[in-house]
Amino acid sequence: MSVTTGTKRKEGGFGESVRVIVHALIIALVIRTFLFQPFNIPSGSMKATLLVGDYLFVSKYSYGYSRYSIPFSPPLFFGRILSSDPERGDIAVFRLPKDDSTDYIKRVIGLPGDRVRMIDGLLHINGQPVKRERIDDYIETEETPRATRVKRWRETLPNGVSYTTLDLIDNGFYDNTQEYVVPSGHYFMMGDNRDNSTDSRVLSQVGYVPLDNFVGRAQLIFFSVAEGERAWQFWFWPWTVRWSRLFSIVR
Repeated sequence: MSVTTGTKRKEGGFGESVRVIVHALIIALVIRTFLFQPFNIPSGSMKATLLVGDYLFVSKYSYGYSRYSIPFSPPLFFGRILSSDPERGDIAVFRLPKDDSTDYIKRVIGLPGDRVRMIDGLLHINGQPVKRERIDDYIETEETPRATRVKRWRETLPNGVSYTTLDLIDNGFYDNTQEYVVPSGHYFMMGDNRDNSTDSRVLSQVGYVPLDNFVGRAQLIFFSVAEGERAWQFWFWPWTVRWSRLFSIVR
């Protein structure tokens, strides 16, 4: 009898472990699909707002849900459920229209029907220049062996959202552009690092982003390591973690 009881206990313990793991996976899937999804920043197109090595949470509920909200993006439905429009100035993750397996993160600049243009490096929306003021230079310390100063501006959109942009070079390739007219149901996205961002200004690669392609809004940086470092190498954290960026709100 004692042998039989021991076997049942072992089987019961194994079954309980399996149930706990399955329940944990289901909870994680629900959170990832409907609430928050982690992303990491692989490029410098959003400097200095977001840095290479930042890990952030993106709220999936901010704009409602599309098929891109679901892992592996199965074509279960089209359009958005509980849809909410992105606001000018939001930093959003979206699926690249030219390749919907690739995630991009940029700032919402143009809304449906807007006319967007760059003139001498100054953003214009609907024929009006966006307010911009020069602030202290950004000091680049990670990409180059020695500290490099980069021009930095504070830009304020028509709805009052304010943020900083970088100006790496004068008369950059996209400092003067055509006028872009944002189609209905689409958005014009730009990186804050204006001379180092492939965004909606490049129609052949990004172009206008449909609302259905939005994944979510960037909300919180929960972890950050220096560019080129690996987050899993915890034994280097005292030197590689950017402690001042942890748990900072994304704006």
